[in-house]
Amino acid sequence: MKKITRVLGVMFLSFLASACSSFLPEKHINSTPFQSFDEARAAIEALVPMQTSRQEFESNGFNPSQHPNIKLLTHSDVVRRLIPSALLKREDLDLGILTCLEARDACRGLEINIEKIERARIGNFYLDLFDFERRVLITGWRFNATILFVNDRVVYRTWGGQPKINETEENRKPLGFFQG
Repeated sequence: MKKITRVLGVMFLSFLASACSSFLPEKHINSTPFQSFDEARAAIEALVPMQTSRQEFESNGFNPSQHPNIKLLTHSDVVRRLIPSALLKREDLDLGILTCLEARDACRGLEINIEKIERARIGNFYLDLFDFERRVLITGWRFNATILFVNDRVVYRTWGGQPKINETEENRKPLGFFQG
């Protein structure tokens, strides 16, 4: 009977040790209907300056009233963002930016910031639980774009971001939860 109890105890402890990492929390941030960076990039690149209408733009998945991370830019916001220095000459600017600046109040812009990030705690469950060592694996992507409109017609578009995020965050506290 003692042998059976001992064997069951060892099996239970090995199960507990192997399953403990599954008890660590995970966090998912998904602020976009797009499944990948390339999908968001393709939607922006499909916009043809001086041709694409605002309705076509919104049908590509960027409707500001339905999408949570689109910032509306006024003409003065556009000037502040795209003309950062007096050193730039008029001929240095893109035709779409010039068109927008000349249109004054008919110029509107959108700043799009979307991301799909997953944070998973990895490592030893007990060290994490008692705050001795915490490791977090961060994966995903971030995408940003700026679109300028004059009278509901796209005149300029640009995009950037991080196509692949793969980071590990480590925090070590020799005294665990006593160290604060």
